[in-house]
Amino acid sequence: MRCSARRGLAVGFFDGVHLGHQSVLRRAAAALTFRTHPLSLLAPNRAPRLLMSPESRIAAIKNCGVGKVVVLDFTCDLARMSAKEFMLRYLDRKTCDGVVYCGENWRFGRGGEGDARLLRSYGIDVEVIPYAEHLGDRISSTRIRAALEAGEIKDATAMLGRPWTVDGVAFQGKGEGTALGFPTINIRFKGLELQLRRGVYAVEAAGRRGIANYGVAPTFGDRAWKDPILEVHFLDGMPCTQPESDWTVSFLGFLRPETVFPSLGDLRRQINADIAALRQGHV
Repeated sequence: MRCSARRGLAVGFFDGVHLGHQSVLRRAAAALTFRTHPLSLLAPNRAPRLLMSPESRIAAIKNCGVGKVVVLDFTCDLARMSAKEFMLRYLDRKTCDGVVYCGENWRFGRGGEGDARLLRSYGIDVEVIPYAEHLGDRISSTRIRAALEAGEIKDATAMLGRPWTVDGVAFQGKGEGTALGFPTINIRFKGLELQLRRGVYAVEAAGRRGIANYGVAPTFGDRAWKDPILEVHFLDGMPCTQPESDWTVSFLGFLRPETVFPSLGDLRRQINADIAALRQGHV
């Protein structure tokens, strides 16, 4: 039996493109989203710390099988637009192919006055997709942010339906890791807003598993980083890399919080223990 072709428009911000978002997106032929979160304009002090960059979010939306992604800039003019005006401009029957897919809390137009009922009153079919759940509670971008900020990587992975990934740029370090016996690739995240918990993680990048410290390496005292950096040591040897090269790192598990050790010898012994735990599958 042949599967019917996708049709319709998925609407939402889709930060994280988690399992709930995926259940909306996998039905649609196209998606409508915003480049920046509306609250970054309407109420900056309440704007969420986003899980991914706009580019990564758009790529993840497309990975759900969506053929076209329409990305709007959330401007003052758009914020003042009534729900009816927004609908007529962006959600007409031709644009959405007669059907809109959304989550239960989706609203649109000035003050969030528009909803599924308004669309239906204008002859547009709306399918409201129920929340996905994890451990008995609904999955949300807010809940995933809280998990990552607490170092609860396995919960975040379960809600995303995949490991959380972040993009960054490699840069020349100070050689401290090499001197310690654990050479690293040093990575600055690209515009990460999320306050990831500082600590040691199991990671994967470029098809290689590794162990990574996210933080300032406080044991090095005056030689510590001024701002948090991701330092990745790969288990099967360090790949050749160039400064300013792009990296995408997947977070697989949390080992321990960042710690100030009494000596570099104590730090070296702990790193060896961390690597052994990772090799033995304890993460």
